[in-house]
Amino acid sequence: MFLGTHSPRLDDKGRLFLPAKYREELSGGLVITKGQERCLYVFPMAEFQRITEALRAAPVTEKAVRSYSRVFFASASDEVPDKQGRITIPPPLRKYAGLTRDCAVIGANTRLEIWDAQAWEAYLEQEEQSFSDISEEVLPGIL
Repeated sequence: MFLGTHSPRLDDKGRLFLPAKYREELSGGLVITKGQERCLYVFPMAEFQRITEALRAAPVTEKAVRSYSRVFFASASDEVPDKQGRITIPPPLRKYAGLTRDCAVIGANTRLEIWDAQAWEAYLEQEEQSFSDISEEVLPGIL
């Protein structure tokens, strides 16, 4: 499970230090791909394989499934962190997420998300009030 918010920086070669607490879990490999709201999703390899199986079972006759799968897999990059715990984010993914230097890496349960730091702050500013105001259960019987 991935939790918390971290503030690494991209270096001039497009590399990013993974949060130290997750390096061991991600040391065997990971997949970076486009996420919603112009962030990047970072999945441990096992979680990416689970999602792949779920999408494989989805009906390809549905346009939304085809469209999502195309973008999701075509933009995916498998990476293995180096000895210092850095990963290289490919230029097309950096462009998609608007990553320049300051980043926010957030824990999102089964994945990490990489955001441009300013975009993350803007998102939080917009969404925190909605989160605070939710009057119905998002997960009935749990929260």
